[in-house]
Amino acid sequence: MSDANNVKSICMDANDIERAVTRMAHQILEANKGAEDIALVGIVTRGDLLAKMLACKIEEIEGVKVPLGKLDISFYRDDFATHFAPEVHSTDIPFSIDGKTVVLVDDVLYTGRTIRAALDALMDIGRPAAVELAVLVDRGHRELPIRADFVGKNVPSSSSENVRLFLEEVDGISAVEILDIEPGQRAGASPLGTKEGE
Repeated sequence: MSDANNVKSICMDANDIERAVTRMAHQILEANKGAEDIALVGIVTRGDLLAKMLACKIEEIEGVKVPLGKLDISFYRDDFATHFAPEVHSTDIPFSIDGKTVVLVDDVLYTGRTIRAALDALMDIGRPAAVELAVLVDRGHRELPIRADFVGKNVPSSSSENVRLFLEEVDGISAVEILDIEPGQRAGASPLGTKEGE
């Protein structure tokens, strides 16, 4: 779990997250004139959980079960060479993305480097008609020309802060927290289950 001393503020609670996901699902459906040709692909480790939430919400609204997949970008990262033991997960996209509008889903949009890696990974899998980006939180500080199409919440932050999503399913609590970055650490997603046993 994150050290309570490092938590500066909680900018979204479980209800805020639920409302943001509902709004994003409506926006995705509106932008794509329904759910017929879309597929959701979440970036592990929490983007895939958000994609699952969006898929459930879209089914609830539209009555359509959209294809759902998850994407591991460990070996596509531009800092892969400096991470001697990357945490490797599995990519699971059990459908063809060719000709589909793929909505790429991530938790926090920061420099844009994760999304660049995800686009590379996606293009190695197939040729989608279009790729759209949905993120729960956009915290700014972009280093690449990448912009989200669907955003749950814009959260201004300092580069000395970390913005992290925690979800009930894996962390025991749902919230978006702003934390101070500890010396020697860098901004990034929290390991799964970090809220357990608080």
